[in-house]
Formats: sequence, structure tokens, C-alpha cells
Amino acid sequence: MKQVRKIYSVFFSLFFLCSLAQTEEKPKVSNAGWFSLGARSTVSAFSDEGAGIGTGGQFRIQLADQVNTEWFADYITINIKDKVRSDYYHIGWSVMFYPIKNTKKIKPYILAGHCFDYNRVTLINSPSISVDRWGSAVQAGLATHFNVTGRFDITLSSQYMVHLSTVLHTHIEPNNIAITEEQSTVLHGHLLTTISLNYKIGKLWNR
Repeated sequence: MKQVRKIYSVFFSLFFLCSLAQTEEKPKVSNAGWFSLGARSTVSAFSDEGAGIGTGGQFRIQLADQVNTEWFADYITINIKDKVRSDYYHIGWSVMFYPIKNTKKIKPYILAGHCFDYNRVTLINSPSISVDRWGSAVQAGLATHFNVTGRFDITLSSQYMVHLSTVLHTHIEPNNIAITEEQSTVLHGHLLTTISLNYKIGKLWNR
């Protein structure tokens, strides 16, 4: 009888310990530290020069579950009436905030940031004639990740970029083309719609 009691006591002790182990919450795995690389294609619209298209790349460093950062570089070219080509080079960064927690396949977010930009305007028939300027810009908009796998995503973003520097204006007349650099009195910019492919390489730190 004593042996049976010992067996029962051992059994119930093991059962109790197993129950505690199953009810204990698993430690939450943080997304902070992820490093991602990606390639992007951008369409520029709603500017005085017209529509343009470009390409570039970026990397991301995630700081917290709801905060990510993106560091990018891209090149955009705009054809103005087949007479002038306007080239933009952007190097900058954005902070990405995820307002909705625990989303898996679709992850919307808000982004805002700053970039340095270089603009060169060139006559297509006379490439030696060009005007350029350096400046900076700020951008903000909305975007979403489409998570194909745990590490690979397709991201679509739309943000408006406002230039904080002088603006190059092109004046096209029947017998003359003039390019001038002016200090704009109104906000000057363009809407950038970007699609990118991104892959999480690994974690820079664990927490």
C-alpha cells in the first residue's frame, strides 16, 4: 500500500509539474535587430517636370517591434518633352512605425524621413549643356509589407517628397530652351510610389 501511495504521489507530482510547464507563457521573441537588404523601383509623379521612373536599393535595421528604419539610395530620370532630361539622385533614411501589432501577412506602416538630393538637368540634343544643384528634402507617406515568408517581403509605399533647396526650372520655347535655378516660394516636390523586394539577412543583436 505504501508503494502504491508513493507511485500515486510521484505521478501527481509529475502531472502538476507538466501542467505548470504547459501553462507557463513562452518568452516573447523581439523583432529588434533584424538587418534586411532590398532592391526598389520608383515612379515619380505630380511634379512640374512630369512623370519619371527610377531604381535603387535600401537596407533596413529594425529597432523595436513597432519601429524600423530604412536607409536608401535611388536614381530617377524624367524626360521633359523629349528635349530635356532631369536626373535625381537621392540618399536618405526613413523611420517606419507599425501602428498595428501582431500582423503577419500584411503589415501597414507610416514612414517619414530626410534625404540629400542632387538634380542635374541636361539638354538631350546638347549633353554638354546642363545645370545642376545640391540640396535636401523631407518625405512622408504610407506603406505596407506583403510578407511572402518570414524573411522575404514585397513592400509598396507612397510618399510625398518636398525639396528644401533651390529648384531647377526648364523653360521650353519654339526656338529656345532655358534652364534656371530659382528659390521657390512654394513647396516643391513630387509623389514617389515605390515597390521593393526585401530579404532579412539576419539579426545584428538579440534581445
